[in-house]
Amino acid sequence: MSAIAGIHAVSAALEQHPERVKEVLVNASRQDKRTQRIIEQARAVGVRFDLVQPAAFNQRLQKLELGDINHQGVVAIVHAITPKDEHFLWQLLDATTDPLLLILDGVTDPHNLGACLRTADAAGVAAVIVPKNRSAGLTPVVVKVASGAAEQVPLVLVTNLARTMAELRERGVWLTGTAGETESLIYDANLKGATGIVMGAEGEGMRRLTREHCDLLVKIPMVGTVSSLNVSVAAGVCLYEALRQRQ
Repeated sequence: MSAIAGIHAVSAALEQHPERVKEVLVNASRQDKRTQRIIEQARAVGVRFDLVQPAAFNQRLQKLELGDINHQGVVAIVHAITPKDEHFLWQLLDATTDPLLLILDGVTDPHNLGACLRTADAAGVAAVIVPKNRSAGLTPVVVKVASGAAEQVPLVLVTNLARTMAELRERGVWLTGTAGETESLIYDANLKGATGIVMGAEGEGMRRLTREHCDLLVKIPMVGTVSSLNVSVAAGVCLYEALRQRQ
């Protein structure tokens, strides 16, 4: 079992995957329209809900190891989301025509990963690929920030990102990486067809091997005083340029 917290995340779980939700806990001290809608959602899909007194609610949070996550007085006990592996990725490619993939190298901040998943879902990404040892993983914070996208977009954990990228290229996926020092702009790249957009963490960027396995390096034009964008914002710019071209 696992847990998700926050009104948007719990509401999305009840709407999209009620079969995953075992129980909804609502802090009894928070009685407003938003929590009432959560209770109504749970009742409508036959999910047990419990109004819990504040002290007992905090004790449950500690047992669930949710830390200082902003739960907004609502927590759901759920069957854990299982990250996917390379075998799933190859099956996905075999079954999907011209997939759009997002590859993240070194995004260890759960807020950034959650935001990337949310944007990926909105832009029609087939899967988000991350290395096992350089990623935040599907933590409660990631799931909350993703606001339902963690249940929709597969997060694929791979052992060796460079090797996975090489295999993707052999299978006909064109990999476009982002790097500030290149002269090519994201708007000049062809992002149609089977495409993977590759991004590194803010500051460090992509690792050398990750960069070397890209077919093309592009940058987002920057005309202000800041030198770079947050990775989730940059992912949004690139993914929506891909969506624009593909539509």
